[in-house]
Amino acid sequence: MFVTPGYAQEAAPAESGAHPIGEAHPEGEAHPGLEGHTEVGAEGHESASFPPFDPSHFPSQILWLAITFGLFYLFLKKVVLPRIGGILEVRSDRIAQDLEQAARMKGEADAAVAAYEQELAEAKANANAIGQKARDGARADADTERKRVEAELEEKLVAAEANIASIKAKAMKEVGTIAEDTASEIVRSLVGSADKADVAAAVKAAS
Repeated sequence: MFVTPGYAQEAAPAESGAHPIGEAHPEGEAHPGLEGHTEVGAEGHESASFPPFDPSHFPSQILWLAITFGLFYLFLKKVVLPRIGGILEVRSDRIAQDLEQAARMKGEADAAVAAYEQELAEAKANANAIGQKARDGARADADTERKRVEAELEEKLVAAEANIASIKAKAMKEVGTIAEDTASEIVRSLVGSADKADVAAAVKAAS
């Protein structure tokens, strides 16, 4: 228990024979206990200070501060820091696994893209080969068909020319006969009679 100087000075006059409270005092006599209390109390309030700010308490406060800081440091070192380190290690392992998995998936994606591009190139080459083959086949078929049509046309042309020649020859024969008949009719209408032999000789000579 802390005893302030004001309390000690206040208690001393009360014990040294002060009149009890309520007892009459002679006129003009001041109450010693009250005067001492008033004076000493004012001095005590002026001299006393708050204990945490009292320099005499600084060593104990520093000691307790050091003890508290040491316990807090041990708590951090033994409990908090290991947990934080474990969490960081787990996260680091997880990040490393995620990066490894991402790299593996990227490699698989690159391989798939390369395989796709190779298959696409092969498909394009096959399509070009098939198209070229189809064009060559169509060209060959067209040439064959053209030759066949040309041969048929040639045959028809030869037949038509032969037919025309035959018709022409037949027409020429008929023209001679028609000319002889016509000439005979003209001579007969002019003269009255006509010799067929003379008329035929004259038509042959004219033709």
